[in-house]
Amino acid sequence: MRTLSHQELIVVRPSSIHGSGVYAAKPIKKGTKIIEYVGERISSEEADRRYDDDAMETHHTFLFYIDEDTCIDAATGGNEARFINHSCQPNCVAYLERGRIFIYALKSIAKGQELTYDYAYTREGDYEPSWSELYACRCGAVNCRGTILQIEEPALKPAARKRESARQARG
Repeated sequence: MRTLSHQELIVVRPSSIHGSGVYAAKPIKKGTKIIEYVGERISSEEADRRYDDDAMETHHTFLFYIDEDTCIDAATGGNEARFINHSCQPNCVAYLERGRIFIYALKSIAKGQELTYDYAYTREGDYEPSWSELYACRCGAVNCRGTILQIEEPALKPAARKRESARQARG
């Protein structure tokens, strides 16, 4: 059986969630490795220099952290994966595999359905009221938590560094 390339599986077009989104060009089975998240590998210090969240009107980066010191900036050399939007009820998941990020189907995805994963973005320090709008979620899911930030009841979970992270490591 031939493995389909990501170019055969997905298409980028405008999204009702945010900007551009990634959609299934054909049905995608649960567990399918869809695409690798690629881009320029930079240090966390360089990421902080390039993207000052507090200076942004709305949060918008293409960063994905590999570890505390290294991240992928898909704004440079990135592919379609950078357009996968956040959802509080995702149909995909990001896995870290030997220093690389891959997006997998968390469940079967119908042709035409938008691909999403939970960004679970984290910020250093105590929660600031201004973060409500900066990190607002517009996924429209029934269980939407209202933010792309990872939440731990009853307050937001502190993080070692601000980052989007691969939430699970594949064994």
